[in-house]
Amino acid sequence: MYYGAIKKTDIANGCGVRVTLFVSGCTHHCRGCFQPETWDFQYGKPYTKAVQQEILAALNHDYIKGLTLLGGEPFEPDNQKELVRLLRHVRAQFPQKDIWCYTGYTYETDLAAGGRAACEATDEMLSMIDVLVDGEFIEERKDISLRFRGSSNQRLIDLPKTRQQKKIILLEI
Repeated sequence: MYYGAIKKTDIANGCGVRVTLFVSGCTHHCRGCFQPETWDFQYGKPYTKAVQQEILAALNHDYIKGLTLLGGEPFEPDNQKELVRLLRHVRAQFPQKDIWCYTGYTYETDLAAGGRAACEATDEMLSMIDVLVDGEFIEERKDISLRFRGSSNQRLIDLPKTRQQKKIILLEI
């Protein structure tokens, strides 16, 4: 897996001050994407154990609320296999911090068993995410007044409540 950037004090991609990992690789190719360079699976730098340690060290501050994954596309199957290992470490070392993930895939169709992005890591990865921002960016539905998303079709899903109630529960901010 490759990554384009790590932001150690991000306030734009989730509630509170966050550490954000921008992964590389995306097959959606949304028109109007704000960083199309991340579509390339080899854009940026290789993700290594040292990079993982850098992320974990950045999370180790009281003022950091959590981790955000975006891209590119975190739920590309090749990326999931690496990210699930990172999320295991985050959950073990920082159980009080939340995890947000942005995806162009749709939760109940693309990420469900048999969906086009589902692989052996998907269920475990989803189980460790608190907020899933799902849906492709649609330029015609772009709305800069929305919090934490770019177009009105995208949803902020509260995954723990969604799993508990067995239906989509949107995050209340």
